[in-house]
Amino acid sequence: MKIALLVPGPFSTISGGYGYDRRLVEGFRAAGHDIQVVELEGRHPLPDAAAQASARAALDAIPEGTRLVIDGLGLPAFAPFVDELEVRQAVGLIHHPTAIEPGYTDEDREELKQRESLIFPRLARLVATSRLTADRLPLEFGAEKERIGVVEPGTDPAPRSKGSGGPGCAILAVGVLVPRKGHDVLLRALARLTDLEWSLTIAGAPRDPVHAKSLVALAEELNIAQRVTFAGEVRQEGLEALYARADLFALATHWEGYGMAAAEALARGLPVAITAGGAIADLVPTEAGVIAAPGDANSLSRAMRRVIYDPALRAEMAEAAWAAGQKLPRWTDRAQAFAAELDAAGA
Repeated sequence: MKIALLVPGPFSTISGGYGYDRRLVEGFRAAGHDIQVVELEGRHPLPDAAAQASARAALDAIPEGTRLVIDGLGLPAFAPFVDELEVRQAVGLIHHPTAIEPGYTDEDREELKQRESLIFPRLARLVATSRLTADRLPLEFGAEKERIGVVEPGTDPAPRSKGSGGPGCAILAVGVLVPRKGHDVLLRALARLTDLEWSLTIAGAPRDPVHAKSLVALAEELNIAQRVTFAGEVRQEGLEALYARADLFALATHWEGYGMAAAEALARGLPVAITAGGAIADLVPTEAGVIAAPGDANSLSRAMRRVIYDPALRAEMAEAAWAAGQKLPRWTDRAQAFAAELDAAGA
């Protein structure tokens, strides 16, 4: 099969969505498929003129007969070319609809909603990374249920996290610094627990520089800056070391199309403290951690108090996390599952 994956550049970006895309490419190539990655230029997902020109150029350059897979982050730029996408039986890879991303003005969010509502029903198939995301597409964006599939991310076999060894609780949060990830909620939750011994490492690229600076300022304002490390973008080897030394994984997300970082934590037997934003709540068993309402720093703080204070409770949760992590999908069959979705699109 000849496939072209169209995705906003750079393709090396460190995030769950880009990590999923890279692993798909590896899997397709290992299975003998001919796949090329086309990096789209310009601003995404709210496209500027450069983004739309890049989308047009990509369509012109990719030969007929090549299966088009367009990452949802780049799809809004293709709105002017939706007729061609339909003719070429293009497939959309939907981590989550961009219209639900926090941080946009109402006007910008409405534009994204209009673009996605125009494009989604015209594609040969939409492949979501979770059932929860898939279920939203017909209700909110007019896509046909029969044209929607699900290929969840995989995990790799990983050694169990050994933990920090104390004293206190070493907390790890993994996620790019954008409003949707709720790092500000996590900081506010932890600021209520300064009577306990804990430290927090936030690993994630400052995708939104203004928001990233506001998080640093918030830690200062809350008088917890000395306990918080902003590690920035961390490559895989460094991330493995952070997971290995952590005692607790935390993510106060407003919405996750799946929750790859939490899956990686479970795969290493790390207890988790999360908010139930999107599909991540379905991923994490209740016995493997604590779950609070999205955006509610007070309830998250109350939930985390005993987990931070009680190492024995963390050990019990770690056992449940390890058991759950071993049942998660593996990357070895994800490309095969996605290839089946491409076959369904062309049927």
